[in-house]
Amino acid sequence: MQDLDQGTIEYAVSDRIARIEINRPARHNALTLAQIRRLGEELDRFDADGEADVAVLSGRGKSFCSGADIAESQMASREELAASRDQMSVGHPFFELFSRSLHHKPVIAALHGNVLGLGLGLALDCDLIVCDEAARLQVTETPRGLGGYRHLALMKARGCGIWADEVCLTGRMFGAEEARQAGLFNAVAPAGEALQAAMAMAASIASNPPLSVRETNRIRRWHFSKLVREIAFETGHLKLHLTQDFKEAVRAMVEKRKPGPFRAC
Repeated sequence: MQDLDQGTIEYAVSDRIARIEINRPARHNALTLAQIRRLGEELDRFDADGEADVAVLSGRGKSFCSGADIAESQMASREELAASRDQMSVGHPFFELFSRSLHHKPVIAALHGNVLGLGLGLALDCDLIVCDEAARLQVTETPRGLGGYRHLALMKARGCGIWADEVCLTGRMFGAEEARQAGLFNAVAPAGEALQAAMAMAASIASNPPLSVRETNRIRRWHFSKLVREIAFETGHLKLHLTQDFKEAVRAMVEKRKPGPFRAC
C-alpha cells in the first residue's frame, strides 16, 4: 500500500462489474505520477480479468479528479518536462491508458465534484459518462498555457460541435446540464447519485453477451480515437509545456495570484 498522501487506485469486482477508484480524497484526487502509472496497470488488469465485463471509474471523497498534481508534474524541471512523452503530465502518456486494450471492455466514468483538466480528459477517454448534476468541470489546460486541443478533440469526437470550441478557447468553468445538452455526457444524475447511476448502466451492459459488447466497443473506440490521434500528431511539435507562458501560468497558480503578463513565447 502506498502512502495515502501519494494516493492509491483501488480495484474490486462484483457481479461482472469492476470498480476502479481514484483514492486521494484529501487532495480532491489530484493525480500523482504513481497513481497515473497505477491506473494504467489497473486498466490492464481489468482488460485481462475473466471475472469482469464492464468497469466503473470513480473518485473517492468530494471529487472525481481535480487534475494532475501540479507540484509534482507541472512544476518539474525543464529537463523532466522535455523528456516526457506526454505534454499534459510528466510520466505515463495519458492517451495510452485505453488505446492499449486487448478486449475493449467498456469503462463508464462516474463524475462528481471537481472534474478539472487531466481529470476531465480522463473522463472523456472513457466509453460512457454519467455526471452528478452539481459537478464543476473545466478545461484548465487553456489558462494554464498547455492548450485545450486534446480536450477539444475528445469533445469533437463526441459530437459537441461549437460548444466545445467555446469552452476550450475560454477555459471557463461549466456545469453538468450544460454539457449534457451539448452531447458530452450519456446521463446526468441527481446530486450524490452518479455512482449508483453508473453502476446501474454497467449492470445493463453486463447482462449482454460479452463478446457482442466488446466488438461493438472496439469499433466505437477505433472511430473515436482517429481524431484524437490526428490532433496529438499535429500538435506534438508545439511543446507548450516548455514555454515561458506555461511557466508563468503555473507559478501564478501556486502563488495564488493573477498570471501575466504573457509573452507568447
